[in-house]
Amino acid sequence: MMHESPAAANEKENSDQNDKTIVPIYNNTNSNKNNHQEQWYTVVSQVFLPFMIAGFGMVAAGLLFERVKELALFKQITEIYILVPALLGLKGNLEMTLASRLSTQANIGNMDKRNELKSMIIGNIILIQLQAIVVGFLAAIVSILMGWIPQGQFNLRHALVLCSSSVSTASITSLALGIVMIIVIVLSHKCQINPDNIATPIAASLGDLTTLSILASIGGFLFRIIDNYAWLPMIITVFFLILIPIWIIITRRNEYVKDVLIHGWSPVIAAMFISSAGGLILDFAVQTLRGVAVFQPVMNGVGGNIVAVQASRLSTALHQQGKPGEYRNKDEHLTATTCPNLYKVFCSKETNSSTTRALLLMCIPGHLIFVFMIWQLTADHIQLTFSFVILYLMATLIQITILLYIAQWMIAFVWRQERDPDNVCIPYLTAIGDLLGTGLLTCVFLILS
Repeated sequence: MMHESPAAANEKENSDQNDKTIVPIYNNTNSNKNNHQEQWYTVVSQVFLPFMIAGFGMVAAGLLFERVKELALFKQITEIYILVPALLGLKGNLEMTLASRLSTQANIGNMDKRNELKSMIIGNIILIQLQAIVVGFLAAIVSILMGWIPQGQFNLRHALVLCSSSVSTASITSLALGIVMIIVIVLSHKCQINPDNIATPIAASLGDLTTLSILASIGGFLFRIIDNYAWLPMIITVFFLILIPIWIIITRRNEYVKDVLIHGWSPVIAAMFISSAGGLILDFAVQTLRGVAVFQPVMNGVGGNIVAVQASRLSTALHQQGKPGEYRNKDEHLTATTCPNLYKVFCSKETNSSTTRALLLMCIPGHLIFVFMIWQLTADHIQLTFSFVILYLMATLIQITILLYIAQWMIAFVWRQERDPDNVCIPYLTAIGDLLGTGLLTCVFLILS
């Protein structure tokens, strides 16, 4: 509970009841320090290299996706296309949220004590393991149902392969990426580089490629042996489900993640359903439109990458002024209660608007390089035309513009509801990015077909 001075108490009593969340938090020295905003060129200089590395990872994931869709697993169990966006989206649901959460802790000074850092790392690793298993299992169930309802038939062996592949892929990928994220954030904090600008792009660079590789490997193996060893997928699924109550008990005892354990489920589960809706579109597109698969990870990944960086930065800026729901003055409170102005978000002279424009425009050369790489590496399969490039760039700009605007509104809305944007916003934003990206990419191919 916050203890206030008599002057602060009198000030609150004289203020209107609607402004109870407006409290003085810092003295002038700290306020000026926390109000310091990075210039757009500083952000771009720190983001650009991780962004390009992330893009190369997404290109590799797209090329891998183009190859693995020829495997028997993907041809026989077409429901896996519904599962793929949900599993790829875990990097937004879990790893990027972890990166945002830890970046905020680093920026407000909570990583400077060794004991706190150790507790924070252990708690977050176990938390994302718990979330990965639950979301992976639910994603498999949703993909099975979405495939079963239109087809009217249920294949138990296919269901076992999907469930076991999904939970094992989600768990292994989240563990590996979570450890990488923690190392990156701790090192960047020690090197005095803002983790907000580099952690989420690195998560994006590794996430899609790692997830697809593990899914294709585990799923392909289980599909080959399912006729003779049907018990193995069942044991794998049950083993991971047994771990759920164990991880719950451990995370409840950790002060850094126990709040996320209680309030952090609705974003990741809702995001999984949104991504699965994108999976339905992908299922249609891959089977009817040639070349969609190779561009899907790049299209969705870049949008999610950019909006995750912006969301993490906006959340950190709010955390530096106090606890969720607190504002320094009436102007900030009024801004948070109104819908963001499009001109102010994208075209004003404010530092935040300049950064938003820089992140948006940075995607154009980035996507051109990624498209050229895909064209060179798949010369026998993809024909690159001027009309395709123009329509593709238009689709990406529409996607990222919508995402950046939604991020500006959502961060402020969640903060006003006294919830932590680090735990809530990025799963929604990356899932919406997946849905928009897959839908817009499919429209581009339909127009040109």
